[in-house]
Amino acid sequence: MGFGRGKVILLGEHAVVHGCPAIAVGIERGVTAEAETSERDLLRLSPWDLSLAPDLDGDEPLERAFAVALAMYPSRPSLEVNVDVDLPAGAGLGCSAAIGVAVLDAIDEALGLERSRTDLATAALAWEKVFHGNPSGIDNTMSAVGGVALYRKGDALRPLHSNKPLHLVIGYSGEPSSTKEMVASVGRQLENDPKRVNKALEGIEVLVRNAKLAIEAGDHVALGQLLDLNHTILSSLMLCTTKLDEMCQTARRAGALGAKMTGAGGGGCMFALAPKHDEALRLRDLLGRGSFVAEVSA
Repeated sequence: MGFGRGKVILLGEHAVVHGCPAIAVGIERGVTAEAETSERDLLRLSPWDLSLAPDLDGDEPLERAFAVALAMYPSRPSLEVNVDVDLPAGAGLGCSAAIGVAVLDAIDEALGLERSRTDLATAALAWEKVFHGNPSGIDNTMSAVGGVALYRKGDALRPLHSNKPLHLVIGYSGEPSSTKEMVASVGRQLENDPKRVNKALEGIEVLVRNAKLAIEAGDHVALGQLLDLNHTILSSLMLCTTKLDEMCQTARRAGALGAKMTGAGGGGCMFALAPKHDEALRLRDLLGRGSFVAEVSA
C-alpha cells in the first residue's frame, strides 16, 4: 500500500519559493494507493470517480503527471493504480504531492523496488512540477518523510525535535486555491515593488527562525504569536481571503494560541494551534464542517 501524507506549512509559505526557509509538518491524513499489473495503464481516483490514462499532452494535469510518473519505470508491465484521496484538493494541504508520493510508492511496491522515503520525495518533485510549475519542493518532501522540519529550497531537510506535540486544528474555507496563480501573484508584486515585497519576505524569514527555536523549546505560546504575525504578513501580500481571516479570528477568540492561513492562499485552509488535545477538539467543532485535528510529534 502506497501512502502520501498531507502537509501543513507552519510558517514560511511563498517566502520559501524565493529562497527563504519554511517550517512544515506532515500529517497522518493523506492519500493511499495500490498498483497491480493490468492490460493497460490506468489511474483511478476516488472519491472523484476519475479513470485516466497517461497522456503527456493531455488537458488534465493528472493525465500528464501519471505519464511523467510511469516514464520513471522504463521496463515494466502495464499498471492500474487505484488511489483513495482523503484530503481536499486545492486547499493548501499538499493534495497533489500526496497523490504523487502515494502513486510512486504503490508502483515501487508492485514492481518489488525499494527506495528511501527521501528518494521517493525527490522522485515526486517531477509529478509536482506538472501541477505547480515552480514548486518549492516542500510539499512532496513532507508528504514522503513526515514529522516537523525546516526546509530551504535546494537544501536537505532539517528535522526539528521537541518533547511537546503540536495540537493543530485544520479548517477548510471551502474556497478553491491555485498555488500556481498565487505564486505568480507574489512574483509580479516582487517585480513591481521589490522593496515592499523583499521586506515582507525578510520578515517571514525572521519569524521562521524564531519559530524553530520556539518549537525546539516547546514554547507554544511564543509559537502562536509568531503564527499570527506570519498571517499578517501574508495578508499584506493579498493572499488571504475574508473567509480565512474570519476563521482565524474565530479560533483566536476561542482560545487558540495562534492561527494563520496555510499554503498558497486565495482560499484553501487555515490552521489553529491549540494548547492541548481537548481544546483542539473543541476548536474543531467550532470551525465546523471539513475541520479536523492533527497531532504532530516533533
